[in-house]
Amino acid sequence: MPPSFSHIHKTKLGFPMNNFNCKTQNSEAPIAAVILDLDGTLLNTEQATKGILGEFLARYGKVLDREKEDKRLGMMHNESAISIVKDYDLPITPDCYTQEIMPLYQEKWVHAKALPGANRLIQHLHNRGVPFALASNSKRKNIDAKISHQQGWREHFAVILGSDQVNAGKPSPDLFLEAAKQMGVDPIHCLVIEDSLVGVKAAKAAGMKVVAVPSLQNAADQYSNADSVLHSLLELQPELWGLPPFDDWVDKALLIDEPFYLKGWNSKGLLCLSEDSEESALPDQLFGLFFGWAKFDAHEVFKVVARIGWDYGCCTCKRKFLIHLLDISNEHISEQEVQILLVGYIQGLSKEEKKAIDTEIPEQDKSVARVSLDLPEFTHHTSMLLFPEACLADDYAASDEKEYTFSD
Repeated sequence: MPPSFSHIHKTKLGFPMNNFNCKTQNSEAPIAAVILDLDGTLLNTEQATKGILGEFLARYGKVLDREKEDKRLGMMHNESAISIVKDYDLPITPDCYTQEIMPLYQEKWVHAKALPGANRLIQHLHNRGVPFALASNSKRKNIDAKISHQQGWREHFAVILGSDQVNAGKPSPDLFLEAAKQMGVDPIHCLVIEDSLVGVKAAKAAGMKVVAVPSLQNAADQYSNADSVLHSLLELQPELWGLPPFDDWVDKALLIDEPFYLKGWNSKGLLCLSEDSEESALPDQLFGLFFGWAKFDAHEVFKVVARIGWDYGCCTCKRKFLIHLLDISNEHISEQEVQILLVGYIQGLSKEEKKAIDTEIPEQDKSVARVSLDLPEFTHHTSMLLFPEACLADDYAASDEKEYTFSD
């Protein structure tokens, strides 16, 4: 279990400037409160419930259309149910669809994990006394069910609102306006963080500033209406919005909430993930420059830095993993199976790195990773890679029940 940030000595010697699209960040209206979406923004419910709709449709002899489902991202369930029944010509009513499929989703919500930077952001806003609300297109009872497995979330939100508590859900501004009202903050002083296009539209309609963190990286260019577009919450810099800055950087590195485990084949510095590594389980928001530990046999682990991004081809958008060992020559370990545990984050990617993900990692970033991995904060998890593979899998299965410790 990652140690609570409250138990780690941290020093902030400078904030690494992340690269992201931002039209306006210094507004004449200072930000006094934050409103957060849930699914796809804070919680990786999409991956936890992946496959449910496809299996459900198969019962009726239908095949899931991924393009159609991507367009339904962020819709209220009732609207989605009507649309799905119509699009797939299902021989049931939308109400029947809901009754049949919702129990399947509810069983999986317990496995939904916080997205990169979500716990960190919630704790930061809470500790610094910034009012923040949760406003989701889910019904309130479903919101409660989803966040009940995330320690500290329910207690620290000043307001929690579902679409069934207002006249209309997103893209209507009702949810955000009501959240602002209940917090006692004028909408113009609110910052919304969203992952969906309907959420961004709702925030702008409410007269609020909005940071978009798209759930689907290949759709990021569609968020031009947002005031800022990030690849993950780890890139968020609250001080750009007049909010208290994060103070958890250890020099130029950040301990991530929960390590990410990768397994694959190292081919000339590019990691080709194994089928059983479940790349699909990794959130799209795992993006940027990370570091951690790599194991090539049962006895040794090595320091590693990894650049994770997306290769935008003419017809596809594929995730790419560039890895570089820091302790030994990379030539000696090419074409070998490797297990990697990512424990720290350095920064997002520059425009050049996004275009050419497999370019050489700068020496200054390698140096940051090398120095950081000598610190106790980042060596905490190395023992996980020394266990047999089966035990490692068991550890990660048990991590579903881990609790994130919040400090007051």
